Amino acid sequence: MTFADQAGRARVAARGLAVLNRSQKDAALHAMADALAEATDAVLAANATDVDAARQAGTTESLVDRLCLNGSRVDGMVTGLRSLAGLPDPVGDVVRGWTNANGVRVRQVRVPLGVVGIIYEARPNVTADAAGISLKSGNAALLRGSSSALHSNRAVVTALRAGLVASGLPEDAVQLVEGDRSVTGEMMAARGLVDVLIPRGGAGLINAVVDGSKVPVIETGTGNCHLFVDASAEVDMAIAIMLNAKIQRPSVCNALETLLVHSAAAPAFLPKALAALADAGVTVHGTPAVQAYSPAVVPAGPDEFDDEYLSLDLACDVVDSLEEAIAHIRVHTTGHSETIITADRAAAERFTAEVDAAAVLVNASSRFVDGGEFGFGAEIGISTQKLHARGPMGLIEMTSTKYIVDGDGQTRA
Repeated sequence: MTFADQAGRARVAARGLAVLNRSQKDAALHAMADALAEATDAVLAANATDVDAARQAGTTESLVDRLCLNGSRVDGMVTGLRSLAGLPDPVGDVVRGWTNANGVRVRQVRVPLGVVGIIYEARPNVTADAAGISLKSGNAALLRGSSSALHSNRAVVTALRAGLVASGLPEDAVQLVEGDRSVTGEMMAARGLVDVLIPRGGAGLINAVVDGSKVPVIETGTGNCHLFVDASAEVDMAIAIMLNAKIQRPSVCNALETLLVHSAAAPAFLPKALAALADAGVTVHGTPAVQAYSPAVVPAGPDEFDDEYLSLDLACDVVDSLEEAIAHIRVHTTGHSETIITADRAAAERFTAEVDAAAVLVNASSRFVDGGEFGFGAEIGISTQKLHARGPMGLIEMTSTKYIVDGDGQTRA
């Protein structure tokens, strides 16, 4: 089957999905969850094939971690689908409405986007999340995963499509797009067949889709996430948040990559923090001001404050003020998630007002910037652009709106 064939089938499926009620969509999500749970062994066997091939190819462990599934992660995918069934359906919600002086009634109503193409790397759990969110928001999904996860994605999509059939919905509502790189080019050129593309992965993938697509793109972003320890920060709390943000899962986009420490806090904070990071296996790449606190700190290269390590590495610098921290972040941020640890409310308010990112956190780990943690059930990705969707993309972000105008025979003068 060609990509054009798949896209045509997706458009037919999308027309049917757009008019489903919530109970029909929720029943389908539960059926998809049941089918995925029953297919756990097949999914894990397929994933083992992908993981073995990745390791033999010399793939870094951070990318292998993104690729790897286990029983717990499959259970999480199943739970995510069921959680989506418990969320309100955004389709049909009235965003605003009014009646004009002439009696014409106007409503702005949420509607599905239509056919959504999602291009993503590794992380086969994204396959279930994307399919579930697309279905609940009334969209058909064309899923283009990376070749490294092909066997895993096939097994997941096979289960999800079986669940759709069991619930009486068209299996073409969820399709896996296979083929060489030329197929990705076809997706990017498929204006009129695909309504929106969402790339999710590294900077190379995202930039290629943003630069080359004729189809509208919702841009997700990489995460050079900063944590600023202010002068008033409570040391133990700052260390706990820092460790969670860095080591809880270092290979993901909301993990901490750059630590900034106020010079007034450095003498009390840095010796403990650097020791804790070393104990956790983290290599700190620091400026001379940081190196002065520990011989284990390696010199930071000139470009390291722009890096998304996705590993147990961390860039670190000492700054003399809140203003300097904000200025550093403005230069190096990718607009994902930025954090301040402080007991000074005025400093927190200034940081949240002046730092430009999809999420700005006060005294909390950046690992909370996640659709599941926000209560969205799951997420398509985390958008770092400023149009339509920004931050974790849940159900509402997968809708557009249309205006419905009701009259009683009025005509325009």
